[in-house]
Amino acid sequence: MKRLGVNIDHIATIRNARGEKHPDPFLASKFVTKHGADSVTIHLREDRRHINDKDAKNICNQKNILVNLEISMNSEIVKKALKIMPNFICIVPENRKEVTTEGGLNIKKNRNKLRNIIKKFKSKNIRTSLFIDANIEDIYLSKDLDVDCIEIHTGKLANLIKANKKYYQEFLRIKKCSNLANQLGIEVHAGHGLDYKITKLLCKIKEIQEFNIGHFIIGESVFDGLSKVIKKFKNIIKK
Repeated sequence: MKRLGVNIDHIATIRNARGEKHPDPFLASKFVTKHGADSVTIHLREDRRHINDKDAKNICNQKNILVNLEISMNSEIVKKALKIMPNFICIVPENRKEVTTEGGLNIKKNRNKLRNIIKKFKSKNIRTSLFIDANIEDIYLSKDLDVDCIEIHTGKLANLIKANKKYYQEFLRIKKCSNLANQLGIEVHAGHGLDYKITKLLCKIKEIQEFNIGHFIIGESVFDGLSKVIKKFKNIIKK
């Protein structure tokens, strides 16, 4: 059964716009889970532009909610994550000037650093994932690092589809990477730029087990309501 992870970072973005306490990401984590999310994703960025330390701690402390914590390789953030003890970790690249995550990790350049970080999380029995581009070499490198999962950056595919450009080659690249990862015993996830149409397309790739979606869900909920948007995605990934 394919799973839906709902990223609630932008609930915190809205809250931070006023410097107040509403809307509360902690309550949002409960709400999305109640209405069908299989897990909650939050990104504790180095600049704390949305989720902050208190949010992360409070959300991860809930026993009945599965939390996927996205972090960079920053040593301070890694220490905080080990202290917070989320259910899942996804290691992502992070650039202070970026508006959103622009691509996958450079695994080859950071192999030794990643290996040490992954060992720390796996020693605590925390499911660990790497956020990567759809690249065959990165699948083999991920296997060498002994990760539990990979999350394929689907931003390029999303941008091509939204611009009405040819996207089949990128779709095929994601499919081949997903198939290889599955053969190597690595669980496959997908995330970035996903909307209803793109998620429906990616559901054709049977190896993808989890979709992590945030910006579109929060944005679309302005018009349709959060519970309704989550339900629509759940219906898409169940088919």
